[in-house]
Amino acid sequence: MATGLNETVQDRIYLDYNASTPIDPEVLEEMLPFLTSYYGNPSSSHWASEKIKVAIDLARQRIGKLLDCKTSEIVFTSGGSESNNHAIKGSYFANRHRGNHIITTKVEHPSVLNPCVFLESIGTKVTYLDVDAYGLVDLSDLTAAITKDTILVSIMHANNEVGTVQPLQEIAQITSRRGIILHTDAAQSLGKIEVNWDEMNVNLLTVAGHKLYAPKGVGALIIREGTEITPHNHGASHEVGRRAGTENVPFIVGLGKAADIAHRRNDHQEIQTLSNLFWKKLSDAFKDRIVRNGHPEKRLPNTLNVSFIGMIGEEILAKIPEIAATTGSACHTGSIEMSPVLKAMKLSPEVAAGTVRFSIGRYTTENEIERACAMIIDRIRD
Repeated sequence: MATGLNETVQDRIYLDYNASTPIDPEVLEEMLPFLTSYYGNPSSSHWASEKIKVAIDLARQRIGKLLDCKTSEIVFTSGGSESNNHAIKGSYFANRHRGNHIITTKVEHPSVLNPCVFLESIGTKVTYLDVDAYGLVDLSDLTAAITKDTILVSIMHANNEVGTVQPLQEIAQITSRRGIILHTDAAQSLGKIEVNWDEMNVNLLTVAGHKLYAPKGVGALIIREGTEITPHNHGASHEVGRRAGTENVPFIVGLGKAADIAHRRNDHQEIQTLSNLFWKKLSDAFKDRIVRNGHPEKRLPNTLNVSFIGMIGEEILAKIPEIAATTGSACHTGSIEMSPVLKAMKLSPEVAAGTVRFSIGRYTTENEIERACAMIIDRIRD
């Protein structure tokens, strides 16, 4: 089926795994019975709920095994945005008797930044930390920002745009000895690099299913025992009173299976190899007309955020419609608006304008990388 500019389905190359991943076939297979045969309410006490309760428990066990956390610490949600909202607003409302100050960064996902803006509207004080040219937080800046009223720090594990990985263990050392709650959005890192609950020593951790080859519309918030947090949804006593609403059983099953697969697979090095190949081919072809954004070493293995100097990201993507990727800037009536992440990293407007994020994943092949590079070089180098 033609899709314009002589593009066919066979030509298409998906390089936007940070935006969303395909559902793994094993995940879909495990979900299907809970969309057809097992339809009881998990809260019921009759035979139609027995299999469902077992399935939800298994999902918790699988997520617990992947993260090395307790099953009792897992709260299922509708996705990363809900988990982030729950972590930030729930922590604030449960702990505002201790203080009225939150610290986050300028490179967080909107589902962290916007809840902070909301809390500011009701009188909360929020500090937005700067980052360096690589997107890293300066630990001395964090320490200096802490006051006696600080109750929560929210810093993502890995950035969705440039892939930079923050030093969460060092951050946790700073917050834990001061009794400050630490939340991290691990939506992008889980399944791509090691994410160990105990080693990170955070209080709250966000999981998003559709970044992990599970469906959209499911996620989890991991809440360390002893962390005070108010429910995000109020209603019945689901999730031990922490999140009201009948459980989305098929999607929870899918998330559990996705966690099981991620625990069994060890393809980080293969993905890193493909990413390195991608960067080498582009840098060899464009030389000083291309730069890579984000930290050169402390980064997700699958994320390649590059700026084509003297070009416009939207125009680049328009020339390679077969490739699914994302630009880091938007063009509005002749002016370029860079993303908040690139702006916080202090990229010049000229560099930011030509930014494109390519993110690879489980199903990306070397042949696809070769073809993608050939398209890019052929169509935009001159």
